Amino acid sequence: MASPTSLKLDDELKGRVQQLAEARRPSSHWIMREAIAQFVEREEKREALRQETLEAWNEFEATGLHVTGAEVEKWLSTWGFDDELSAPECHKSRLVAGHFASVQR
Repeated sequence: MASPTSLKLDDELKGRVQQLAEARRPSSHWIMREAIAQFVEREEKREALRQETLEAWNEFEATGLHVTGAEVEKWLSTWGFDDELSAPECHKSRLVAGHFASVQR
């Protein structure tokens, strides 16, 4: 169920919304509602990606398992060809002089 919400716009932005509504024929109300809906959807997706990234980082920190960018690029470069490689296997790293060095299993 929809409920009224007050929204304060500066005069310039309000005028821009009204001009767009007059040019395109939807109401100013529809334009603002659509803009807010699109913003919320985009930001929800961004937040979900951020959460997934944090979870992946926490898992990496806990297990050390990973695949390097070079390994993924090599694998992806074979997609669509007869000799397509299998996905690379995860392996652990060790910290050497402040940098991770891959250690193959």
